[in-house]
Amino acid sequence: MIKVVIAEDDFRIAQIHEEFLAKNEQLTLVGKAMNAKETLTILDEQYVDLLLLDVYMPDQLGTELLHKIRSDYPSVDIIMITAAKDKAFLEKALRYGVEHYLIKPVTLEKFQEAITSYLQKKVMLDSAEEVNQQILDQFFGKEKKKAAEKRYDLPPGIDYLTLHKVTLILQEEKEGITSERVGEKMGASRTTARRYLEYLVGIKDATVEHVYGIVGRPERRYKIGSENAVK
Repeated sequence: MIKVVIAEDDFRIAQIHEEFLAKNEQLTLVGKAMNAKETLTILDEQYVDLLLLDVYMPDQLGTELLHKIRSDYPSVDIIMITAAKDKAFLEKALRYGVEHYLIKPVTLEKFQEAITSYLQKKVMLDSAEEVNQQILDQFFGKEKKKAAEKRYDLPPGIDYLTLHKVTLILQEEKEGITSERVGEKMGASRTTARRYLEYLVGIKDATVEHVYGIVGRPERRYKIGSENAVK
């Protein structure tokens, strides 16, 4: 679970963002702060993955906290959610590696888009033992737009983040892998793994071939890529 803190001085807006967070099962709210001091206290007392940080708070600007957060809590990721439209705030946020910058009022669609992008990066980093150019392209380059387009055009039963995790497993297994092994690696059932693998074959992002095992029974082995796909 991704542990999230909301730093927002307007309790009504904080409540809206809390309701947005509740729609994603991968997120859990571990604290709410109404000012900068409370924000730092929460970060000091418990582990936090993601901070939703407002700029205008009563005791200190959220952007003035960025240096201390990066210095004292370097593992905390930050998404700014603010009414501040001053270009200087955005520039400072970018310099301190803020994940996203959202302007109030934030719609559910925009909120989910930012969270999904953040979770996608987390899945990528957590699943890969080392980076390669394909992963870097997904972060910074040509595949980012393609991935975003696919995210909103998936059939029922196919979740984008799970699909991405399966894709990363295939990228690591150059010689191919069975649905059973994919299920073990992703912590899911063989049936679930196979559903995602067959979807990737169907859209020609993966191939499948029959390989005879030790006992002579054929098994379906999946590989990343689109050449010579066999169903």
